[in-house]
Amino acid sequence: MTNNKTNSFVGLLGGSFNPAHKGHVQISELALDLLGLDEIWWIVSPKNPLKSSSELAPFSERFFQSEKLVESNPKIRVSDIEKKLGTVFTTKTISALTSKHKSSRFIWIMGADNLDELHRWKNWEKLFNQVAVAVFDRPTYSFRSLKSPAAMKYSSSRVNIEYAQSLKSMPPPAWIFLWSSFDSSSSRLIRESTLEHK
Repeated sequence: MTNNKTNSFVGLLGGSFNPAHKGHVQISELALDLLGLDEIWWIVSPKNPLKSSSELAPFSERFFQSEKLVESNPKIRVSDIEKKLGTVFTTKTISALTSKHKSSRFIWIMGADNLDELHRWKNWEKLFNQVAVAVFDRPTYSFRSLKSPAAMKYSSSRVNIEYAQSLKSMPPPAWIFLWSSFDSSSSRLIRESTLEHK
């Protein structure tokens, strides 16, 4: 994956994508529009250090399914950089991307469920100081996530929604919480439903 355009603004959506679903697509499309981004890159992780790998589908299956899901949208790309790097830690991934794509500015994109547990991530404070962060509403998580350790620690760096289009140019730490009517699809619920019908 390369990007030679000067001053390209790229959203990074990381996760196991187990499986990828329309909720991931909707958040990506909203990020492109609301944040004025040029592209979204899905970072498919080999595994999630905070979750059991017993229900994790093979990486190749998750990667292929993700590509199929977004093949109609050229602004959403799927990346295997974490598999190539041999890491599952977000801050290392971002460091590699910023080193390789010097003409691009990155924004980390995540749902409110991830903000709620972000303080459990390795080097999570470094993440806020590497790139701007955009958090999207997720049913049942949103209000709780805004009281999470990460949200409280960086409360003074939170950007008002009217400045969403400017977030991409702001030096970190800078983050925004975006409220809207989002698709409630859940990878966990999809997996459970699939198992029930086998």
